[in-house]
Amino acid sequence: MNATGRGRRARDLGIVIGEHGPGEHNAITDVPGVRVGHCTVLREPDIRTGVTAIVPDGVGPHAPLPAGLFAGNGHGKLVGATQLAELGLIEAPVVLTATLSAFRAADAVVSWMLARPDCADVRTFNPVVGECNDGYLSDIRARPVGEEQVLEAVHGAAPGPVAEGCVGAGTGTGALGFKAGVGTASRVLDLAGGPVTLGVLVQANFGGTLRVLGSTVTPASLGLTGSDTPDVGSCMVVVATDAPLDARQLTRLARRAVFGLGRVGASYSHGSGDYGIAFSVRPGGAPPRDAALSPLFEAALDAVEEAVLNSLFTATTTTGVGGRTLHAIPLPHLLAILRRGGAPLAGG
Repeated sequence: MNATGRGRRARDLGIVIGEHGPGEHNAITDVPGVRVGHCTVLREPDIRTGVTAIVPDGVGPHAPLPAGLFAGNGHGKLVGATQLAELGLIEAPVVLTATLSAFRAADAVVSWMLARPDCADVRTFNPVVGECNDGYLSDIRARPVGEEQVLEAVHGAAPGPVAEGCVGAGTGTGALGFKAGVGTASRVLDLAGGPVTLGVLVQANFGGTLRVLGSTVTPASLGLTGSDTPDVGSCMVVVATDAPLDARQLTRLARRAVFGLGRVGASYSHGSGDYGIAFSVRPGGAPPRDAALSPLFEAALDAVEEAVLNSLFTATTTTGVGGRTLHAIPLPHLLAILRRGGAPLAGG
């Protein structure tokens, strides 16, 4: 695997999206009680994959959280989707991995549940596992992700800063013609008179043409050749918030999260499953009026846009199965394009 060196996040480059400011870490972990863990699986010459787990504190079959789901395009294998949509609840960590490993990952989450002393009486359980097709760079048929890797990600989940780019479930993914991976962002805003936090994590793996602050960016415009992201993927967007939303409102929020991919140029093609999952860490609270939700919707759009950019800017050039390569964005070249286009970069 070749690397250009880890890049910088969007805000480090002066690329600021929207009017609402981020939380302390500009990550989904800014939402109280939300932790993230990765397990990266690298095996020469052809394994570039992994697992990412989003773990709300205390979640389990006896302590589910309200949740919503939106499928922008259902060309994917989102395990647990129908019960999530029907009941409006998640009862386990949300796990992301590669397409053909999703089913082993779901079984591993069942093992996580069975090992919990408080679940000795549980007879039915709904793991939620999303996936992206990382088969362009990784030998996806090898299915190297199993229980050990999933439990490492879940048990290793931590608060604070989140590793981005070519880690965990983003190790082998690419988007918009470039190497991408995992990205995250957050927003803090007032909702119905009180402060709330919204955080987003993306597993970016979709086609289209990248747009940054109004400028169109292609591999050719950056002097890159031989970078051709396949038009398949199943992009996963996970949204967490401490706003006391009910399942119906969270479904509306998940819908905006998928819409946010359009901000960066997603093609929403036939071969890309585009999913949004949103959950609240405040079950049982009084939901705000629907008319008060617009700022939260705007924050979701902004955070998704920034999270995708972070996934791209922190990724590294990667060569995988069959010698295929996805190039990271050369950031100095990108900034030159943005300046020529008159983009409003913070700090000049």
